[in-house]
Amino acid sequence: MSALPQKQWTPEEYLAFERASDEKHEFVAGEIFNMSGASFAHNMILANVARKLGNQLEGRNCAVLHNDMRVRVRWRDYVYPDVVVVCGDPQLAQEDNLLNPTLIIEVLSPSTEQYDKSIKFDLYRSIESVQEYVLIAQDRPHITHYIRQPNQTWLFSEQNALTGSLELPSINCVLAIEEIYAKVTFDPPTNELPPSENPS
Repeated sequence: MSALPQKQWTPEEYLAFERASDEKHEFVAGEIFNMSGASFAHNMILANVARKLGNQLEGRNCAVLHNDMRVRVRWRDYVYPDVVVVCGDPQLAQEDNLLNPTLIIEVLSPSTEQYDKSIKFDLYRSIESVQEYVLIAQDRPHITHYIRQPNQTWLFSEQNALTGSLELPSINCVLAIEEIYAKVTFDPPTNELPPSENPS
């Protein structure tokens, strides 16, 4: 992701710009950020998660949306989660900005990992309806999971293997870790020591 040339935009200017653009941009603290294309692994994980959640939520009053659903935060920031689940009636501003997500999932990319872990988490925590936030690494089996508690703190957990499952209590769904990463190939770890110099 990269910021557009320095300028303080208003939310109204951003929305007019975004609706006329062929590309996706997020709007945070008056700046517009271009959301670049994603890798095969990123898109595969996104598709796996959206499909598995959609199957489990069929017939229930919840909707799974991914990639193109813009979420408005605190009246002034606009972001595109990778996957968002909204339960109950969706609340929309101007028809294309979701206000009440229940669960948000981000698939981490090298260019957005720190942004997703810090700035975006701060934004999502400020949305009262958000009950869970999940971060999924694409380069290795690693999932970070946050669940909002009744006292407004967040319960943290993480998983580092393809075994086991991810339980999502806010929507009463379970995802097998191996299904999240189906058809994703990981590069072997590069933990070999460099060859030593020939003493001769």
